[in-house]
Amino acid sequence: MKSIYAPWRMAYIKGKKVEGCVFCKESVRDDQYVLLEGKTAFVMLNAYPYTNGHLMIIPYRHLGSLEFLLPEERLEMFDLVDISVRVLKEAMCPDGFNIGINLGRAAGAGIEDHIHIHVVPRWNGDTNFMSVVGGIRVIPDDILKCCEQIKCLFDKYRPEE
Repeated sequence: MKSIYAPWRMAYIKGKKVEGCVFCKESVRDDQYVLLEGKTAFVMLNAYPYTNGHLMIIPYRHLGSLEFLLPEERLEMFDLVDISVRVLKEAMCPDGFNIGINLGRAAGAGIEDHIHIHVVPRWNGDTNFMSVVGGIRVIPDDILKCCEQIKCLFDKYRPEE
């Protein structure tokens, strides 16, 4: 039997749950995963990804629902989705993307009180027997390496001020 190691997951599984919002700068956000900061929103690498390069677009304001977004927040968030797709295409050459918002725990929101958009690169065959039979995801690359690989590309696609 082969062994698969994903040591970064243990911090999430056993780790102490922190007080505060992991997306709010003034709270407990981990800035090492922030890839691009806009005027009303930012792009962050998911610390517990579904696949390599799993990004999130997050408004700075702590909002739990779409209806509270201001028009400029909506526009910038979608612009950041576009930039994120361009960066991931260049850096990782995925075969496709899942882009979505999970509203509420029943819809799969892990953090339901701060809205965010997921941008998940996908490759043909990236869901194998481990996910189907074992209910386990295998992430084949180190998250900090992935962060370094794509962070520099965000400057290339940064919107003009």
